[in-house]
Amino acid sequence: MLRRMTVEFQRVIPILRIFDVQKALEFYIDFLGCTIDWQHGEGEDAPRYLQISRGELRLHLSEHHGDASPGARTYLEATGLVELHAELTAKRYRYNRPGLETTPWGTRALEVTDPFGNRLTFNERT
Repeated sequence: MLRRMTVEFQRVIPILRIFDVQKALEFYIDFLGCTIDWQHGEGEDAPRYLQISRGELRLHLSEHHGDASPGARTYLEATGLVELHAELTAKRYRYNRPGLETTPWGTRALEVTDPFGNRLTFNERT
């Protein structure tokens, strides 16, 4: 008799390609309010790889050439988008002024684009 195994997925963590750690930190830490959990790749010659988070959101940012393609889009489910929109707008970040929209399929959406063309689309059921 074969024993059936149950697969249970725990968490998905997207890897986003970056080209400049300082620009990435300005966007993800200063603007989005994430914190750095850990990082690898010290020194001028080593590409950086780091994990950032805010609440349950986890993202990996990588300068490694083969890790990901720039310009990815990540769909993120969230709550409190009205508050997040107000928080981000108040920061007056020079390169991104996100809007808040209600979609035809019944969600609220807020999209931001990082300096490397990666789009984060936060969605909340309304």
